[in-house]
Amino acid sequence: MAVLEIFKQSITISFFVLSMMIFIEVLTIMSKGRFSNVLKKKPFGQIILSAILGIIPGCMGTYAVVSLYTHGTVGFAALITAFIATSGDEAFIMMSMIPGDMLKITSILLIVGIISGFLTYVFIKKRTTPQINPGHIEIHSYDDKCLNFNPKAIFKQLKNISLQRGGLILAVLPVLILLYFGQLGHSHFPKNNFENIHKHEQVQDIHNTEKHEHDESHSEETSWETITFFVIIFIGFIIILLANEHFLSEHLWGHVIKKHLPKLFLWTLGAFSLLYLINYYLDIETWISSNIYWVLFLAVLIGIIPESGPHIIFISMYAAGIIPMSILLANSIVQDGHGSIPLLAESQKSFIKAKIVNLTIGLIVGFVFLFFE
Repeated sequence: MAVLEIFKQSITISFFVLSMMIFIEVLTIMSKGRFSNVLKKKPFGQIILSAILGIIPGCMGTYAVVSLYTHGTVGFAALITAFIATSGDEAFIMMSMIPGDMLKITSILLIVGIISGFLTYVFIKKRTTPQINPGHIEIHSYDDKCLNFNPKAIFKQLKNISLQRGGLILAVLPVLILLYFGQLGHSHFPKNNFENIHKHEQVQDIHNTEKHEHDESHSEETSWETITFFVIIFIGFIIILLANEHFLSEHLWGHVIKKHLPKLFLWTLGAFSLLYLINYYLDIETWISSNIYWVLFLAVLIGIIPESGPHIIFISMYAAGIIPMSILLANSIVQDGHGSIPLLAESQKSFIKAKIVNLTIGLIVGFVFLFFE
């Protein structure tokens, strides 16, 4: 029962995130990357616009700022702003698990990012840009068109369907059907589900009435969340049907599916499984409450990892009510998904400096919020 529940939640969240990534990919390509050219050479304008790019879910906005930084177009202050504001692909996870709190966290990250950018600029001024040959980083290739809206072209694509398109349709369609019939969806995972699973496995017939009342009290909220999952994944399904072959193979399959989906699903499944085991066998809430500052240090240290995935455990723990928002916020400030990987490849010195600044700010903000919680 527990294994099935964890697997179902991992599938739902993975396909939701996948569909959001596909949607962002389409917007990025249809805009031909113009959003990356919005940044001006004025330092304060760079900071504001870098913050806006940073809060875009996923890593595309951060990639744009890193590219401009490594080309000497924007300064270190703008880079710090984007790194603090971004949550990387974890923003999609928060959007699916804690949508209300995700807005609060994003707003705080935006404000902290802008303030930190201003302070960084004041202290280091023009000593901000690395000497890197322009044109070395290739963030993305853009097409004039990525979707076919001509019915004849769509019919031709489906008639001569490629293996990649057919595989994506066969993967997404069952998820939509299961969501429609209520077999998948969000149900206040992981805390309430873990508690119900734990009770069910120990005493099957106890508290059935209470559980039924609990489910009824949350039916309205669960309903709109499930509808949201369905709508977003349905949009991804439509894009798969309309995408031309180049966009499908190079962008959807080559970028979103191959690079993101396997890691996303495995990290999500691993995080939920670990959290279930912790809740089942350990009194983790008591331990965390007694060692909250060590947990804060752990959150910011894990935030240094330039990868999407490890940070999901903090989102899961917050959604389960195990850790306060201050811990998740500190981790979100320090971590930037894999948005900083191009910077690590191009300027290790800048990467280390940025992570030191982010870690310091993450600890300060985490301690402040923890003190008032």
